[in-house]
Amino acid sequence: MKELFQLFWVFVKIGAVTFGGGYAMLPILQREIVEKRNWATEAELLDYYAIGQCTPGVIAVNVATFVGFKKQGILGGIFSTLGVISPSILMITLITACLENFAEYKVVQHALSGIRVCVCVLIFQSVSKMWKKAVVDKTALLLFLITLALAVFSPLPVALLVIAAGFAGWSIQKAKGEE
Repeated sequence: MKELFQLFWVFVKIGAVTFGGGYAMLPILQREIVEKRNWATEAELLDYYAIGQCTPGVIAVNVATFVGFKKQGILGGIFSTLGVISPSILMITLITACLENFAEYKVVQHALSGIRVCVCVLIFQSVSKMWKKAVVDKTALLLFLITLALAVFSPLPVALLVIAAGFAGWSIQKAKGEE
């Protein structure tokens, strides 16, 4: 039971300090889950993110569920998920109750603008770390560029791109004779 509450509490803290969704959460997850607690490896966390892209729901919730399940099975997944969503539910409830009264104030508008800029920086930091781990050779770079072009210039759903990239990576490794 102690480990379940630890999962819950760690994900409450992560959910409470993360603004901007799952991508902005990646540096915090890396620090808390990979570096500080060793609950998952960098590769596992990237896998959870990739799978989280393909499955319904919010990426942060999916990742919390995967980590919790890995640590404590179904109950771990439930406690981690409840932990990561609890701060958001509380904050959304409070903001909804108050925002209509304060949204027109310039100070609130400027604060939200600053928060959006910070979230962009957090996402860029996450992408930079993921780039270093994922794009390790010319083949990975080519796959990245093709996937990026398709994501930006085609109407293909992200889930299809993730599945296609996974299949392409597997096919390339198989052709090279690596299994």
